[in-house]
Amino acid sequence: MAEQNESQDNRELYALLNLSPDASDEEIRRAYRQWAQAYHPDKYQAPHMKDIATENFQRICEAYEILSDPQKRQIYDIYGMEGLTSGLELGPTLNGAEVIKAELERLKRMKEREKLVAHFLPSGAIIANMSLPRYLDGDGLLVGMAMTSQIQSHLSKRNAFTIGGNLAVNGGEGGGAANALFRHQLSKDSSVEFVASVGLRALIGVQTTRNLSSHSTATMGVAMSLRDGSLNLSNLWTRQLSETASGHIELNLGQQSSIAVGWQKKDERRSASGELKFGTGLFEASVHCTHRFSRKSLGCIAGRVGSSSLEIEVGGGRKLSKFSSVRWLYVIGIQGISWKFELYRGGQKIILPILLTRHLNPVFAAGAFFIPASLYFGLKKFLIKPYYLRRSKQKGLEEEKESSAQVKEARTAAEKAQKLQQNVANRKRNKQLETGGLVITRALYGNQIVLSNLKSSSETSFESTSDVIDVTIPLNFLVNDSGQLKLHEGVKKSGIMGFCDPCPGRPKELYVEYVYAGNQFKVWIGDFEELQIPKGSHRI
Repeated sequence: MAEQNESQDNRELYALLNLSPDASDEEIRRAYRQWAQAYHPDKYQAPHMKDIATENFQRICEAYEILSDPQKRQIYDIYGMEGLTSGLELGPTLNGAEVIKAELERLKRMKEREKLVAHFLPSGAIIANMSLPRYLDGDGLLVGMAMTSQIQSHLSKRNAFTIGGNLAVNGGEGGGAANALFRHQLSKDSSVEFVASVGLRALIGVQTTRNLSSHSTATMGVAMSLRDGSLNLSNLWTRQLSETASGHIELNLGQQSSIAVGWQKKDERRSASGELKFGTGLFEASVHCTHRFSRKSLGCIAGRVGSSSLEIEVGGGRKLSKFSSVRWLYVIGIQGISWKFELYRGGQKIILPILLTRHLNPVFAAGAFFIPASLYFGLKKFLIKPYYLRRSKQKGLEEEKESSAQVKEARTAAEKAQKLQQNVANRKRNKQLETGGLVITRALYGNQIVLSNLKSSSETSFESTSDVIDVTIPLNFLVNDSGQLKLHEGVKKSGIMGFCDPCPGRPKELYVEYVYAGNQFKVWIGDFEELQIPKGSHRI
């Protein structure tokens, strides 16, 4: 549907000459001669009318220049005006529709490759572990830090390369590692990855992924340690359980053998995941749930229990901008009571876990949760929300002002065109009245909802609304000598000379009242529908 609308929007030049997108070369030449004669500046003596005529005559000439050239017309039909300004060089070698289309595709692929080569995707994280008890004991607030960073580059549509590393310091000990990964897409259903790492976990490995069906994927890999030569085999099976849920089973065989079973479910407002993992001297179960309260705020709760851990996380987050968000989490478990602050910006994140106490004091635990939560909700109600409302209102006013200025400019252009059409439209109207032919008595174009009210309302004054424009003059102007009027299918009517788009972004339709042979008629049609009058089915 989106592609169809895009294609229809690329037909404004046809609307300008009132032509079908399938018009022949002769029909284009005939329409050009007709409209060039009607809008020629030499027909007008008054300076302001001559200026209006010159402006519209240039539009007619530009439309004819493009539609009369077979190569330019083919490009315009496929890609619109953007295609004509995309850098495509026309010449004798481009003498067919397929050749032109292939050349355009080649240029698009070349631009995509340039974008891919220049497009690096960096990501990273900084974790700074802090301890309030340690600080109170005089040993410093910072316990340890860990940093990870990686850069991914798409070498081509099939190949990607990732390089990264990590560094961790805890107390007086530290270490790090550097790794590289190369991924090659073998086909639309399978890929292979080669990985190498040096440092604390020096290893080399390979893994392959294949789509077993439209709902199932399998990944198998093998890695060898460069320290002791030990091997680790890994298998991962995932399956789509429903439109919003999936599950997985992971099996690792090696020095640290384990098996894990998990699931994930996600829709527009909620997401949840869980995993159960067993291994040599290892047991761990975890669950994580997130609920999005609005477009900018969310709440989350998570729990973990295992052979060496038992904790619950509760918190929330807020989106600060298009690329930034912040979260606060309250953590209570056998390790103590902690706060965790998380800041996300693009692919980067900063995580600050702060241990408040190692003792599970009920009063302290309640205070550590309710005091910051109450502070946040207070700030949100009296400071954050009013600020965002003011900013949203200001942005809306700016957008409305900009759109209003564009609509005003388009209305002015349409009114100027109607001034040129007025005399010819009146002559045609009088001639049709004498012969009992087709006369447009009223025509409105604009907001579909507003015009639809005419079907069930006795209201007759819709011209005053800013969402509707009166197009009685342009339609009378387009009536031919035989007393007929045709607007072609698939052509947006706002492109017709004397029309404009009074409500950008909203569905539009055309309402027409007309008389023919002493009878009254009326009809509603959609923005891209064909109009052919007179027609018996329109009779009141």
